[in-house]
Amino acid sequence: MLLDHGKGGEPVQRVVVDPEVPREVADLLRRNGPLLYRLRTKRPPRDTNAPRVPGMLIGFFGGSIVLSMGGILLLGASILQASVLLAPLIMLQLSILGVIYVARKPSSADSVERLLYEHSRHWHGRFLILEDFDYDARHLLGRAQRAIDHILRSRVNAMGMLDSVRNSVMLPAEEWEIARLLTKLSSLRARHRHLAKGGRSPEVVAAMVPLERALAASQAAVLARVEALERYAGHVADAERAMRAQGQIEVLRAHLPEYEQLVAETGAARFSGPEITHLSGDAEMLQRALRESVRSAHEAFRHLNG
Repeated sequence: MLLDHGKGGEPVQRVVVDPEVPREVADLLRRNGPLLYRLRTKRPPRDTNAPRVPGMLIGFFGGSIVLSMGGILLLGASILQASVLLAPLIMLQLSILGVIYVARKPSSADSVERLLYEHSRHWHGRFLILEDFDYDARHLLGRAQRAIDHILRSRVNAMGMLDSVRNSVMLPAEEWEIARLLTKLSSLRARHRHLAKGGRSPEVVAAMVPLERALAASQAAVLARVEALERYAGHVADAERAMRAQGQIEVLRAHLPEYEQLVAETGAARFSGPEITHLSGDAEMLQRALRESVRSAHEAFRHLNG
C-alpha cells in the first residue's frame, strides 16, 4: 500500500542535512532554511562577536579633553577648577560613547546569523536547501519527507513495534540520499533546458535523445525509492489504525458486563442475540490485523534497506 500523499501537495520545506553532520548543527541548519538562502546570495555578515567603539572617536574625545584642560590651566585656573569646568563635557562625551556602544552591540539575531554563516561554510555541500531543487524534485522530496515523518512519529514506532533504532538511522540517511540525487537531477535538467533553447539542429536533437533517456531513467529510479518509503509508511499507517481500533474495542469489552446485566434486567435477551459477544471476536481479528500490519511493515523495511 502506498501512503496517500495527496495530489498537488506542497513539499515539506525543510533543509536536508547529511546525517554525518553533528546533531546540534543539523538542527540549527534545518530551522533556518530562508536565512541560509539569504546568506548564500548576499555578502557575509560582519563580525559582531564583540561590540567596539571606534578608536578614532575615543582618541578625538580624549584629545579634546586634554586640550581643553591645557587651555584652562594656561589661563591661570587650578586643576580643581579645570576639572569642575570640564565635568559637563566629560559627561557628555561618556554619554555619546555609551550610546554608540549600545547601538553597535550585536543582537541575538546577528549572533545566530554569524554562527549560521560559519557553519554553512564549514559544512558546505553537506546540506541542501529548497532552492537546490527544481519544482518536480521538490514535490518528490516532499513525498519522501512526509513518508519518513509519518513513520518516525507513529505510535507503533515509539512503542518499539517497528525497528525504531534502525529507523532513526536508516530513514534520515535515505532522505539525504534521495535529496542528493534529486539536486543532481535538478541541476542537469536545468542545463539540459538551457541547451535546448534557441533551436536545435537535427544532429543536436539526436545527440540529446540518449541524455533525455538517462534523465528519465534516473527520475524513475528515484521515484521507485520514494514509493518504497511510501509503501513502508502505508503499512505503518495500517498498523496505527488497527492499534486505535483495538484500543477502542478493548474499552467496549471492559464495559460488556454492564450491557449484559442491562439486557438480563430488562428481559431483552431475545433481542440481543450473539451480537454483543462478537466483541471478543472483533478484538481478536484486530489483533491479527495489527500483527499482519507490523509484519508487512517489517517486510517493507527489509526491502527498503536493500
